Amino acid sequence: MIGLVIAVHIIICVLLITVILIQAGRGGGLVEAFSNVESMFGPKTNAFLARVTTTLAILFFISCVTLALMSAQRSRSLMRNVKPQASSVQQEAAKPVETKQETPVKTEPTAVPVAPIKSTTDVPKSQ
Repeated sequence: MIGLVIAVHIIICVLLITVILIQAGRGGGLVEAFSNVESMFGPKTNAFLARVTTTLAILFFISCVTLALMSAQRSRSLMRNVKPQASSVQQEAAKPVETKQETPVKTEPTAVPVAPIKSTTDVPKSQ
């Protein structure tokens, strides 16, 4: 089913790119290279191509949303009934590790003498 939706999505993408490139814009588009396209639809070629572009854009959006929903549903159901197995690394990490705790030694803070700060403003006056 998802393969069919992907195939339709790719076809829509190719058609949308083609229709957008055929439209005449500021640079002329590919209409200049394919001048028969304008004569094929008559004088209302721009209106027809705009309508086709809108339709393909809507179909593109719908196919994108469909693919996203199918992908989300698919990824959710893969591991629904499977229980996680603990690996050997996780089992070793779960075992308690015996450590020897040492009692901390209490030390009393010692007083450090502080020297007085000299003032830099005490400059001898010159006579």
